Amino acid sequence: MAISLSKGQKVDLTKTNPGLNKVIVGLGWDTNKYDGGNDFDLDSSVFLLDSTGRCASSADFVFYNQTEGAGGAVVHTGDNRTGEGSGDDEQVKISLNDVPANISKISFVITIHEGEARNQNFGQVSNAYVRVVNEDGNEELIRYDLSEDFSIETALITGELYRHGTEWKFSAVGSGYQGGLARIATDYGLEIG
Repeated sequence: MAISLSKGQKVDLTKTNPGLNKVIVGLGWDTNKYDGGNDFDLDSSVFLLDSTGRCASSADFVFYNQTEGAGGAVVHTGDNRTGEGSGDDEQVKISLNDVPANISKISFVITIHEGEARNQNFGQVSNAYVRVVNEDGNEELIRYDLSEDFSIETALITGELYRHGTEWKFSAVGSGYQGGLARIATDYGLEIG
């Protein structure tokens, strides 16, 4: 049975699941009724961070146009432009044993594509979540439902996988940002256009 987390909670991932290696991080969301005349496109991104909390290079930014990072240990499975249907809207597959030692943390972000220009924000999004699934057997291990109202934010750090000694843990972050993906990227040491 999956562990359900609240904002700020942390939980052991590999210690409580010995032998765990291949995980899928699923991100999902629904858009509320929106009549602004523009499409509503949410995107998931992954930042591979070193011990200082920064990306060493642009190769440590994984998203729909650069779907692999960490030497192939982290793979984004593609862009879902509508968020229609049930289940995960976008997924990232991770081979924990193959993540290079210089990567201390893997941060999962959801952003609204052109959110500011389209006058869209996470106040118009509901049922956002991040979950961690054991790829072997498709068992959900951890789930974090982002229940708070992000009325002006256009980007969310949903959660993070991070190393703790030789183990991996998961942290439910739930931090909203104005300024979209560019703002988060800057905080992680990258410039994106």
